[in-house]
Amino acid sequence: MNNEEAKFILQGYRPNGADSGDATFGAALEQAKKDPALGAWLAKQQAFDAAVAAKLGQVTPPADLRAAIMAGGRVTAPTQLQQRWWRHPVWMSAAAGFALLLTVGVALWPNRAQALTEFALADARMSATHGGHGHENNELQAVLNHPGTRLGQKLPVHFANLIETGCRTVNCRGHDVLELCFNRNGVWFHAYFARKSDFPGLATGGAPRITDHGSVTMATWADDEHVILVVSRSGRKNLEALL
Repeated sequence: MNNEEAKFILQGYRPNGADSGDATFGAALEQAKKDPALGAWLAKQQAFDAAVAAKLGQVTPPADLRAAIMAGGRVTAPTQLQQRWWRHPVWMSAAAGFALLLTVGVALWPNRAQALTEFALADARMSATHGGHGHENNELQAVLNHPGTRLGQKLPVHFANLIETGCRTVNCRGHDVLELCFNRNGVWFHAYFARKSDFPGLATGGAPRITDHGSVTMATWADDEHVILVVSRSGRKNLEALL
């Protein structure tokens, strides 16, 4: 693992230490301890993430917002009627809070989509960390192993059930991502499943989009609820054969 691969993985490491026991981050964290430059980068990244989380935690609705909403049209005093509703301090404060959340959210959406792509590419190179068990996991893997299954078709992805029954679950930017491996004609592929709402902008559906990333190739598509990424370490041709 080089520093760039370690950074891809550590971008999803939460600053509150909730991921300290996740084996996904183990090798990258060890490298950060040994490499001063990577360690300094991680410290800066964690400080930034913690600062953003702290600021977002300070955004609270006005204490009298509920009362103002419930009051609604009952305000009848002439002086109050003359005042534009949108100039009321309650609504101005609420609008400011919403604008802050929207600004931060829009800024982070592309980063989350890119982070998931980079995470999947780096994770697929570390096949020793992969695993999973359970009925739901085996059913989905059997479908992917079947020679008649084409990438882009509807797959039996039941996110909550897969987590509960032992499918390998990793974390990327604070969101759960499921991973399992499947085999076609002796060639292994790595599939990643994420909730579409957690990584907006990454895929919009339709036919899988295939992209090359050095020695690995990735197919990306989406259904109504999920984003799916399939990574091949054996070349573009083997991945295209699954379309």
